Amino acid sequence: MPVMTRPIDRLIAIMARLRDPEGGCPWDREQDFASIAPYTIEEAYEVADAIERRDLAALKDELGDLLLQVVFHARMAEEAGNFTFDDVAEAISDKMVRRHPHVFGDADIRSVAAQNEAWEAHKAAERQAAGGHDSVLDGVALALPALLRAAKISRRAARIGFDWPDARAVLPKIAEEIAEVEAEMAGGAAPEALEEEIGDLLFAVANLARKLEVEPETALRRATAKFERRFRRVETLAGARGIGRDLEALEALWCEVKQSEKNDPGGHPGST
Repeated sequence: MPVMTRPIDRLIAIMARLRDPEGGCPWDREQDFASIAPYTIEEAYEVADAIERRDLAALKDELGDLLLQVVFHARMAEEAGNFTFDDVAEAISDKMVRRHPHVFGDADIRSVAAQNEAWEAHKAAERQAAGGHDSVLDGVALALPALLRAAKISRRAARIGFDWPDARAVLPKIAEEIAEVEAEMAGGAAPEALEEEIGDLLFAVANLARKLEVEPETALRRATAKFERRFRRVETLAGARGIGRDLEALEALWCEVKQSEKNDPGGHPGST
């Protein structure tokens, strides 16, 4: 009987062939972890985009692209004698079992909130066991998108009680930061000072999102997509009606597009 090859085995073999020093692909052979990392991040975002668009065919393709990135990194590590793809799969399997004692053990966890608390406790214990971690902020990747990292950092700080009591309590902080931006603008502040104040404002908004259990990265991505959708429609209407760089007329078109979406909410979920 013919030997059946699993699709993942075939993919691993393809990557090994691409990286072969003798007959592989020149581009693939010259890559390293650092050069591939941007592609890995890009593929993760394309997965998120396919999910956002509810395009399951695209999601299948994007998940394949993301899997290829994992195989690529694992192949380079194997060539250097560090670890293999199987080691990666084994490590994450062990981690999942370890962090779900209520499923694979005898722990009693009956709610999502309790599971989240237990998950974070397991992660903290693992960081401590690894050594070198003496802050609750340790281990938050620097390469995360800024808004996502801001939410994670503030969530970590909240573990030891450094937090607002509720979401409403964050609003005065946001107002304070807006006032500081206004003061710097009025005083003709240098770009560096304005950057700092805008950063403080964004950090406060990320905290508000966290307190409201809203993912700030997702919220901003959807807001940007909404603006893009509406602006493209404004462009089309402006061209059809011969409207040029007339801000008042463009604002009127913007309001018209917004109203049309409100009248047809089924076509544009989440329109405001």
